[in-house]
Amino acid sequence: MSPTNSSNLPAVSAHGCVTFLGAGPGDPGLLTLRAVEALASADVLIAEPAVLDVVRAHARAGVDTPQLTVVDEASATAGVPVLRDAANLVMEAARSGRRVVRAVFGDPGLDGSAGDEMLACATEGIPFEVVPGVATAVGVPAYAGVPLSDTSGGADVRFVDARGADGRCWTEVGASDGTVVVSATLETVAAAAGELVAAGRKPDTPMTVTIAGTTTRQRTWNATLGSLAQVLKQAKVLPSPDGHQPVIAVVGERTAAAQRDQLSWFESKPLFGWRVLVPRTKEQAASLSDQLRSYGAVPHEVPTIAVEPPRTPQQMERAVKGLVTGRYEWIAFTSVNAVKAVREKFEEYGLDARAFAGIKVAAVGEQTAASLVEFGVKPDLVPSGEQSAAGLLEDWPPYDPVFDPIDRVFLPRADIATETLVAGLIELGWEVDDVTAYRTVRASPPPADTREAIKGGGFDAVLFTSSSTVRNLVGIAGKPHNVTVIACIGPATAKTAEEHGLRVDVMAPEPSVLKLAEALAEFGAARRDAAVEAGEHVTRPSERRPGARRRRTT
Repeated sequence: MSPTNSSNLPAVSAHGCVTFLGAGPGDPGLLTLRAVEALASADVLIAEPAVLDVVRAHARAGVDTPQLTVVDEASATAGVPVLRDAANLVMEAARSGRRVVRAVFGDPGLDGSAGDEMLACATEGIPFEVVPGVATAVGVPAYAGVPLSDTSGGADVRFVDARGADGRCWTEVGASDGTVVVSATLETVAAAAGELVAAGRKPDTPMTVTIAGTTTRQRTWNATLGSLAQVLKQAKVLPSPDGHQPVIAVVGERTAAAQRDQLSWFESKPLFGWRVLVPRTKEQAASLSDQLRSYGAVPHEVPTIAVEPPRTPQQMERAVKGLVTGRYEWIAFTSVNAVKAVREKFEEYGLDARAFAGIKVAAVGEQTAASLVEFGVKPDLVPSGEQSAAGLLEDWPPYDPVFDPIDRVFLPRADIATETLVAGLIELGWEVDDVTAYRTVRASPPPADTREAIKGGGFDAVLFTSSSTVRNLVGIAGKPHNVTVIACIGPATAKTAEEHGLRVDVMAPEPSVLKLAEALAEFGAARRDAAVEAGEHVTRPSERRPGARRRRTT
């Protein structure tokens, strides 16, 4: 192993260097800090198809990502197909003097192909390092709520990869009464259970079986070695199309498998597995989508509006020049798009945040304030109560000719903005330059599969953050199906949804997108608790049988 440089990365020689990186069992959040650092500096990213999306999100723009191809589909087991040219691609890229990241599923120390590639690097004198990942056999049980340690403090845990287990291996683990973690596939896990029984384990030995572990598609079943096949049959678990869906089974008399109902922290999240439609742009939806993921949901962002420059830019140009020359006492931002419009105009004129010197800045909403801070401007006024134009007016000071040398406010807004803020500021004694900074137009329709999912009940919930998102979504994609939970940010938005024939199930206690997500999570938790109390299987709204289109209740 060659010495590392000061940034904790392998030293780059004339032949480049290679980082063998474990991407974990599926959850992108399980990537280590060291893995993210290595990905950010990679010139070439060579990743297994199963983890490519997980690691590519942390790679720099323009990174070379040659595709690995499956060469032997028939011999692929446990979800790990045999890949062609991985070693050749790694070596060729390293020989060319580039920094290579080779990403594998789980942990590279448990990947035979990665081991062979490390030996090849060592043989040619190519510097390499290993960044461990969360091993699938350890991470998946943790997400399934199945501790591997003995409840009495013992640590007899055996790991078996069904791909290479022979009779002797099964006999050894069968003779032990400790915990056994079996890596198999959905098609072979029942046979593995049979091997353990044949090797001496009792048929009534508890076990859990987890598919798609650590992802929002995860599902876990409690069974015994003797009942596993019947449990999977009753659950209508179908074989995967390629026959290689990975499974982690945990077997053991003394494990906490029987207590999984109390320990299942991941699958019991309030919105676990829910597909939630977020009718906002990716930039607007970032924090909202992150919060939904924390509740176990899978957010799907669909822009319903597009932002375009004003038809006549002269008004905006005059206002920005007036801002620099001292025409205004205040500038008020009511949206992230308004901040973006002013920032773009600044950049066009070669200006930066220093142009706000001596000007008071107001912002409505957490995201608007955050976008200003990102620009280098700390708002002087953010509503202490309701995050709206009305809330801003409640805190806005009246014009005082003694303390305010200038009586004018610059208000860059959308072309369809209401007059509430303008009228309120004038009433407080201020002169207002109400400037169209951008236009909002209806976005193009989403892809056909998204439209079909919206109308056909493929989404579990939709979050409406304004009346315009209701009108525009229905206009470009149609009405959400009757099984879809409708959540609205406030009374005005709820009224618009009802006018479009939708029944509102959830409403935020205050006009905040984060409070809206929180309210949806509380709805999901109550729904889950009711199903558990009734002894019913917990299902998502989209799993209900499709019926008539949702109608407003009276």
